Amino acid sequence: MQELEEIVAALEKSTVSLDESVKLFERGEALKRRCDALLNEAEARIEKITFGADGKPSGLAPLDPE
Repeated sequence: MQELEEIVAALEKSTVSLDESVKLFERGEALKRRCDALLNEAEARIEKITFGADGKPSGLAPLDPE
């Protein structure tokens, strides 16, 4: 994430050549895809606590059942 922030900052300053800008943009896109994949994996692991009729925790269930 830090590298992605650095890339954005460099592109916003416009202090790099066009060729370097294209390389930075491509690297940024790759990093963004990786961050998206990590986030999706983390979201898939999140579970919610289920409660029984007595109000006590009874187990776990997927947060967003599909």
